[in-house]
Amino acid sequence: MFKRWLLSLLTRVGLVLLGLCCCLSLVYLLACKPTSGNGRRAALWSGGATSKEGYMALLQEREDSHRHYINSLTKQIAQLKDALQERTQQLQESLDKAKSRGILPQGLESLHKTPTQFDLKEFFRSQLSHAEVNSGVKLSSEYEVIPFDAFTLQRVYQLETGLTRHPEERPARRDRRDELIGAVETALHVLNGPQQHADDTRPKHAYSPSDFIEGLTRTERDRGTVYELMFKGDGPQDFTQLVLFRPFGPLVKVKSESLDTSSMLINIIVPLSKRTDAFRQFISNFREVGIKQDGRVHLTVVYFGREQLDQVKAMSFTLINLNEDFSRGRGLEVGARAWRRSQNVLLFFCDVDIHFTADFLTSCRLNAEAGKKVYYPVLFSQYNPSIIYSNHTILPSLQQQLVIRKGSGFWRDFGFGMTCQFRSDFLNIGGFDRSIKGWGLEDVHLYRKYLHSKLRVVRSPSRSLFHLWHQKSCADQLPPDKYEMCMQTKAMSEASHGQLGELFFKREIELHSSSQQQKKRGTQ
Repeated sequence: MFKRWLLSLLTRVGLVLLGLCCCLSLVYLLACKPTSGNGRRAALWSGGATSKEGYMALLQEREDSHRHYINSLTKQIAQLKDALQERTQQLQESLDKAKSRGILPQGLESLHKTPTQFDLKEFFRSQLSHAEVNSGVKLSSEYEVIPFDAFTLQRVYQLETGLTRHPEERPARRDRRDELIGAVETALHVLNGPQQHADDTRPKHAYSPSDFIEGLTRTERDRGTVYELMFKGDGPQDFTQLVLFRPFGPLVKVKSESLDTSSMLINIIVPLSKRTDAFRQFISNFREVGIKQDGRVHLTVVYFGREQLDQVKAMSFTLINLNEDFSRGRGLEVGARAWRRSQNVLLFFCDVDIHFTADFLTSCRLNAEAGKKVYYPVLFSQYNPSIIYSNHTILPSLQQQLVIRKGSGFWRDFGFGMTCQFRSDFLNIGGFDRSIKGWGLEDVHLYRKYLHSKLRVVRSPSRSLFHLWHQKSCADQLPPDKYEMCMQTKAMSEASHGQLGELFFKREIELHSSSQQQKKRGTQ
């Protein structure tokens, strides 16, 4: 009983003491209450001397507060960096021990390796190995080929992709020009560098922009951009080819080699049936360019039929006569296989209505290589001169007509008949499809064969190869698909889209012009 009473008394005394402590605390808080901030704000905006001093004091207080906060954050960041470095070191030590014991889990090898410049170079080289630079890749159709753009120091020759595009870009866009000029400057730096002539005892040839002949470039979307640059060598028949690759990063030198084309003979093969007037013009161009200017060409004419054969005999060098119906593929096949010399000759499959220059023969030699690549130039096809120069009393000379501009012609990107390839590659690929008769498709089949092989197909517009306009007739005996192709080619070769529009709407244009003249006379 006594214990229970004593416990109750102590409880009551404790509650009384607790109450007294609470009261004392309340009195202390009321007595020590800080001055209200509203009074300070009122003093700051009152405009007196006291408000200015208070404002400066408040700014100093805020500045000190921010300084302390920044110092605190800086210390925390430093502590976190130290902790991260310590944990990284511990993880590295653990990985080293695991690697030394051969128990490093699969997929974690990259954690043990610190990225270096060597790794970046290896990535670029892997991009290079997958790009179509040193060797060709198998393609399923002709539409997968990425054509090259040809360029000089002043102009860019590109395939026309629409009615608004011009066949040449002059001057080139600034970004495009800077890119191409940068590639040429890099090539000159490589060619004039000390490593280029380290093992050469001959006098060093100083390359300059004037030595640059022509370049080819194209971009593979997932790999990079390749540049094949041609420079003049020491002699008139010596050239230097430099290949650069930009794997969406710095340029990487692929190879640099000197090319001697002095002994590289070109056998020009032309299938022919009648058309002696066109052949006479072709022979004139062949003698001027092939014989007088170049001197390293041979002409093989495969003539079908007997009519006008004597006229052709008087003009050609090697003449093969076939007494059968004309077949372009058959004629080129016979001409290629008729070569009896031991030399692996470079073949140029040509037509009688083609005009070429000495620069093209150089491009033919530089862009074809036995066992490695074949050259498929895209020629510039001339429109009907009588339509283009309808406002001229006399047609300009042929040389004046051979200009690359939108109103005079177009890039014949749908044609694959003109090609430079070595005879060994042509025979190894199986030649033409001999079952094809008449006009068309035989060149497309051969082109697809090369696409399916390991050879590189170099396809780019050629500024030195022209298709001369001639009256085209589509034979009635052609099957419907070939006849349609022939008619489409005939329509495209007549004039540009705008010029054909003027011819089609000629009556309406004349009526409009006549009405305008009448209105003008009525107002006078």
